[in-house]
Amino acid sequence: MALTKYKVGELIEIVDEKNNLGIRNFYGININKEFMPTAANTEGLDENKYKVVRKNRFAYSGMQTGRDECIRVSMYNKDDPILVSPAYTTFEVVATDIVIPLYFFMKFFSKEKDRYGAFCSDGSIRSNLDWDAFCDIELELPALKIQQKYIDVFNAMLENQQSYESGLDDLKLSFEALIDEYKHKAKKKNIGSILKEVDCRNANGSITNIQGINITKQFMPSVANTNGVDISKYKVVNKGQFAFSGMQTGRDGCIRIALFDKNEPIIISPAYAVLEVIDDNVLAEYVMMWFSRKEVDRLGWFMSDGSIRTNLDMDRFYEIEIPVPDLDVQKSIVEIYYAYNVRRDIKEKLKAQIKDICPILIKGSIEEAKKTKET
Repeated sequence: MALTKYKVGELIEIVDEKNNLGIRNFYGININKEFMPTAANTEGLDENKYKVVRKNRFAYSGMQTGRDECIRVSMYNKDDPILVSPAYTTFEVVATDIVIPLYFFMKFFSKEKDRYGAFCSDGSIRSNLDWDAFCDIELELPALKIQQKYIDVFNAMLENQQSYESGLDDLKLSFEALIDEYKHKAKKKNIGSILKEVDCRNANGSITNIQGINITKQFMPSVANTNGVDISKYKVVNKGQFAFSGMQTGRDGCIRIALFDKNEPIIISPAYAVLEVIDDNVLAEYVMMWFSRKEVDRLGWFMSDGSIRTNLDMDRFYEIEIPVPDLDVQKSIVEIYYAYNVRRDIKEKLKAQIKDICPILIKGSIEEAKKTKET
């Protein structure tokens, strides 16, 4: 038969390997079905209770499937084993005469499958997809030969993405090393002597692109309800200017600042401050690089006030000092940083494309199998 149907539970087997290897690499799974280092505090954790995930092994969490509309499952593809919480279920595809493990994973890279998982999740507040319900999901599978054909396309895209990813760490190490070198020998200047606040309002209401800043120091479309809002009071941000918010710096452990690099201006809430460079010997991109460092975020947290909101007031923000080397040195560092950002952005776009194309590849494999059956 060109197409066969199997339940997930018929294809997999739980592998419950506890950590007796002394591994301390703790990971979780995000809603993009990717393994990522855990954000939890792992100090004092008994790693022996955690589960080992080896190459080609899967980890699954049914928690909050309905809330997130996401079946949180991921296939690990690195050589060095990692750990996941005992709350996860770890398993392997054992019916390899029926389905290739990577094709099995590709089947779960679709919004349709995520919606079905949400539909099957229970009605509790957590809206979990229990293990039995996950195992009961039915998969339509073509012949192994067809599966491999579409896996090859997927792998080719993955190799392209990984070619951009390889070397990212080296680029980052390069500009970080340069910054660290000049941190100890360049003259320091306080931010108040480098930046000044500007207040240009959207008086005629011609700009409608309202944005904010997230904790990764990037501009993003505003999530606030702007119905009935007078956007003529909003502040204009032009290319080369910064937006800054001192609110909740201590709570988030992050100085919320971003450099705008697009040609078309945007508007931001009047609660933000708009800043621009006033020192001809300082590059805006170099300043932004410094505020991208964790050590500056920690300093901002330390300098924030003791209120519930733990704000970093403008006066205190202006007191922050950064080392400023010669312009030529700044340009060299910024060029490496720019190359890093371009490469990182391409990598992220390729990752998004790979995720989007997975359902197309699966659909193509199913349609090819149907045609094979007809002929």
